[in-house]
Parts: sequence; structure tokens; C-alpha cells
Amino acid sequence: MNTAYLDAASASSLKKNVPALRSGDVVRVHQKVREGNKERIQIFEGIVLKVRGGKGTNGSFTVRRVSGGIGIERVFPLHLPSITKIEKIRHLEIRQARPYYLRDLTPRQIARKSKGELKDFVVWEEADAEAEEAAIKAAQEAEAKAREEAEGKEEAAAEEKVEAAKAKHEEAETTEDKPADTSNEKSGDK
Repeated sequence: MNTAYLDAASASSLKKNVPALRSGDVVRVHQKVREGNKERIQIFEGIVLKVRGGKGTNGSFTVRRVSGGIGIERVFPLHLPSITKIEKIRHLEIRQARPYYLRDLTPRQIARKSKGELKDFVVWEEADAEAEEAAIKAAQEAEAKAREEAEGKEEAAAEEKVEAAKAKHEEAETTEDKPADTSNEKSGDK
């Protein structure tokens, strides 16, 4: 009885287009990241080390990549709302379900394990993911344009201040160059 309630409650958060991932897949995960009031798409590319939980609400997959000589592993819930797109680039021919031995290999050794090109490039994405990405890019462009306009106004104000200071300086120099009135005549002494 309780499982029926759980299924009904979790049905709203499940994705319709669930990717079929396997360990050894090289994937790009596009995820929306919010920083303050800004939002952008961050891409995490790496090898899938582990897939667990099936396609249900508790399904997850672990992706590993090497960045700057340091291995980074991230666990993504399968039905995470912030994941907009998952691209499968290629598949490594491995026989283990959880190839943890890849942690000890260098990127060059891993590249040798990938045999040939991927026959079918696969993309899983949300229905409105392209619209969201376009909206995020438009917001970033509008923000950059507003920033340029603000910088232009600041530069114009600074140039006006400089011109005003130059004019004041020139005016002060011209008053110093005029000969001073040297007549020491007193109107009462004659």
C-alpha cells in the first residue's frame, strides 16, 4: 500500500527520457548551475565508472575525469532536474561492471583502451533543454551588453572630469601669466 503512494509521489520528478548508460561510456553531462542570481550550463566530461539503482528514483551514475593530473569523480542522480543533457561520446571496451582499475591508469593508457570510433553518437536531453540553454545564453549576452554600456558611461564621466580639470588648470595658468597691476599710485598723495 505504501509503495503505491511512493510511486505516485515520485512519478512527478521522474524524467521521461532516461539514458541507457553502462560502465565504460565516455559521456558529457550538461548541468545547470546557479551562482547567486546567475545561471549557466556546466559540462562535466568523463568515463562512467558505476551505474546503480536502475532507472528508478534512486538511480545514479558515477563519472570520473582527470583534470590537471588530479582525478575527479562526481555522482549524478539519474533524475536530477538540473541535468539538461547527457551525450555519449564513445564506449571503452571493458568487461568489468565497475572498472575501478581505471583510477590507476593515465589518460593516455585509457585512450589506448578505447578501440575505434563510436558507431552511434547518442544524446539524451530534456524536451525544453534547448529553450533553457538559449534563455541562459540570451541572459548572459544581455548582462554583458549592460556591463559594456555601464563601463562606457563610466569612461565618459571620467573623461568629462579630466576635461574639466584640464580646463580649470589652463584657466589658472592664464591668470598667472597676466602681468599684475604694478601701479602704486595713491590717490591722496600729490
